Amino acid sequence: MKKVSFFLCLSLLLCWEVTTAAGQEKCINTEAEAAIVNNDIPSAKLEAIARAKWAAVEQVVGTEIKAQSFVQNFILVEDVIKTKAGGVVKSYTVKDQINSPDSVKVKINACVEPSGAKEAVSQLALNNSIAVFIPAHKPGRSGNKFEETNILSETLISKLIEQNYTLVDVAPTHAIDAAAIENAVCTGSTLTVRSMMYKFLSNLLIIGKVDYNISTKKGENIGYGLSMPFNNVTVRLSYRIIAKNNKTGNMEILATGTEEAKALANSVEDAAAAAMKELAQNLTPAILDKVSQYIKGNTKKVTVKVNGITDIETVTEVKGLLQSIVWVSAVEEKQMGDFIVSYPENTLYLANSIKQKGNFKVVNFSPYSLTLDYQKDSN
Repeated sequence: MKKVSFFLCLSLLLCWEVTTAAGQEKCINTEAEAAIVNNDIPSAKLEAIARAKWAAVEQVVGTEIKAQSFVQNFILVEDVIKTKAGGVVKSYTVKDQINSPDSVKVKINACVEPSGAKEAVSQLALNNSIAVFIPAHKPGRSGNKFEETNILSETLISKLIEQNYTLVDVAPTHAIDAAAIENAVCTGSTLTVRSMMYKFLSNLLIIGKVDYNISTKKGENIGYGLSMPFNNVTVRLSYRIIAKNNKTGNMEILATGTEEAKALANSVEDAAAAAMKELAQNLTPAILDKVSQYIKGNTKKVTVKVNGITDIETVTEVKGLLQSIVWVSAVEEKQMGDFIVSYPENTLYLANSIKQKGNFKVVNFSPYSLTLDYQKDSN
């Protein structure tokens, strides 16, 4: 009994130590700069601090794609850090501030809670951003030799880009290796998948592995005194399409399966390449269908209230601007200055897209509502 109690206490102690270590804050030195607008140095300093905080968050998570490439308004990002991440930056100290005629640069030490940092980054992921990693065993090689960039993955990426999706080719970043993806495909490991989502700010992943088999070798006897004039190669793909459900926060497998294609060529390498290209052409329509269904299923209704609209002409003008924003699927007018916008992404992106149209100032935003001030051109 004493021995059981001892091991129980030891187990509880180890669990407590692991939990404590997992939640331990990381303090990092970062710096950032912001432009001074209308001589407003305090506002520029706040924006620079927000940028520096986010740099600390990204450094803790290890993102490969910086949030700056998606989000320009860092005052809104500051709100995301405060609200959605539950205060992921636990504390910070401004170490230095350098004011120039046009900008303010700050150096800070920020203490970040790692699990909160991952949650904060995932909040900025794009539904229409697709991370693709499909390594292929090298034809004619033994052992686990992979081509991480290959004809199949490149053709698939090209086809998806044609449909205006944002594509992340994971292979050139060396953020993950082919063996880890092979294991994830075979075992359904969520750890590898979550890591990729955090690193590439994507809610949609296409992962897989390609194997090949020489069905008939060049010169092989095929009967009746005849020899095979070409190498006949069969290429097989095992893949998963995995996405984050924005309503539940859970990962879902949108599709999983195997596909194959065959090709003839003088060399094994050429035959495998031709088969992979055909495989990509055949697979793309099914993938596009699954991606389209996912985005449609995650589209939400956002209430957009625009202050400063006083006539029908302006209503029509603003409605047209909203409809022209990428990934806005519908705009419904409720009353003067009030619209319902169908949008599949984080409301933060919608706010920034509207702001980029000019004449708009973001007053307030939440996951399902936006309030803006609109100043019509005087021309």
